[in-house]
Amino acid sequence: MQFTGRMRKVLGDPQKELYGHCLQLYGQPPLENISLTHFETFAVERLKLLKTVESLGVSYVKMSEQYTKKMDTELKNLSFPYKTEAEEKKASTGASEYEKRRKDHISHFILRLAYCQTEDLRRWFIQQEVDLFKYRFNCLRSKYKTDFLHQNSLHYDTVGTEEKKALSEKLVNSSFGVSGTTVEEQDFYKVPFQDALDLVRTRKVYLKDGYVYIPHQDIVTIVLNDFRTRLSKALALTARSLPMVQSDERLQPLLSHLSHAYVGQDYSIQKSVGKISLEQIDLLSGKSFPLCMRQLHHNLRENHHLRHGGRMQYGLFLKGIGLTLDQALQFWRSEFIKGKVDADKFDKAYAYSIRHMFGKEGKRTDYTPYSCMKVILSNPPSQGDHHGCPFRHSDLELLKQKLQSSKLSPSGISQILELVKGMHFQLACQKYFELTHDIEDCGFSLNHPNQYFVESQKLLVGGRGGVANANPAPHKKLEMSAGPPP
Repeated sequence: MQFTGRMRKVLGDPQKELYGHCLQLYGQPPLENISLTHFETFAVERLKLLKTVESLGVSYVKMSEQYTKKMDTELKNLSFPYKTEAEEKKASTGASEYEKRRKDHISHFILRLAYCQTEDLRRWFIQQEVDLFKYRFNCLRSKYKTDFLHQNSLHYDTVGTEEKKALSEKLVNSSFGVSGTTVEEQDFYKVPFQDALDLVRTRKVYLKDGYVYIPHQDIVTIVLNDFRTRLSKALALTARSLPMVQSDERLQPLLSHLSHAYVGQDYSIQKSVGKISLEQIDLLSGKSFPLCMRQLHHNLRENHHLRHGGRMQYGLFLKGIGLTLDQALQFWRSEFIKGKVDADKFDKAYAYSIRHMFGKEGKRTDYTPYSCMKVILSNPPSQGDHHGCPFRHSDLELLKQKLQSSKLSPSGISQILELVKGMHFQLACQKYFELTHDIEDCGFSLNHPNQYFVESQKLLVGGRGGVANANPAPHKKLEMSAGPPP
């Protein structure tokens, strides 16, 4: 895979010149060949990172201790570069650090190709990349921040000691969090006022002779504005070139898939086949099903029928939690014949599609349970349908009623509705999990309905094998509504 772009600038040691710092503005595209396997791997790992950035940004105060700790862990797990001075010292010789920075660089440009396609995708990508950049920049010590500014020709000159002494009183009065004792201990940057209009507008800096004096903790505001502007322009240029890239039949499917890719566990691999009995489904629906599946189960029990979209979404979910093909046929047949479908019609019109889900008919494809992104983005429900994501596809008032039926507190419902209004649908479902399971932090990023079920069962069964029954593990008392949603 060849990345094309401007003429190669890196003529010397690429490790020193291109990856000499753990932070980048991504101004120069990669110019090397990589395999399609690495192309996809790099893209998926960065997508995992950006989705974590989004989740943490909503769940915690940005740059708080919890936020920083979890971000540190994620960057380490996915082998992306970040703040530590030890890494900076090893950068000139450490091959592993070089590979991290290389992956960071290449993966950013791959996702540009995938996320330049629509305004919504561009907005999401820019926001997560800006948050990631802000975290990385704030984690650097003053020396490395200065090195970064100089390496990227960001001419924010540091104010000398004598000038700081002369302006000490004015800097204290005009800069938040700066006292007379700290003026000489921290760096101030002298920046043309037009580059810091946000800080000037809010009167957070000292202005003199067309320059503002910015304390080191606020320089990130200027750098972020620059980064956001550059990235926005770059995405617009990338979008113009996209038709040429999409003409490559090897890349087009990958890029189309990345914008709504599921990057979690494969729930088509059933580890608990046959461990779920049909008698348990009603109980499990109230305890461990996500709201989308509770909704489908309730409407199936009430109307004794689901349309194709609902049967696919719910049928594959049940397959993923352990129902065998024989159990699935028995489950759907017993429910449908309670309605307007007799056994003969069921066998002729519906049994084939159920066997098809399990890879026993047609092309013998073993279908995978739908991820949250697939439920949210594809096949929206129309009137009479019950599939889809309640947090994405329900009217807010109707969603509020469903949440009230789960006996959530008014404050909990408000938290979920705020996430929904911000279009954080998976985070809203994650908050629903935490509230219905009476925990403050679920400790995972929710990306799949079957993941919801598995994590719920871990809490209910207390880490033991098997499926929670009517008497959950005695050491874990959970306040949950067993009734279905309206």
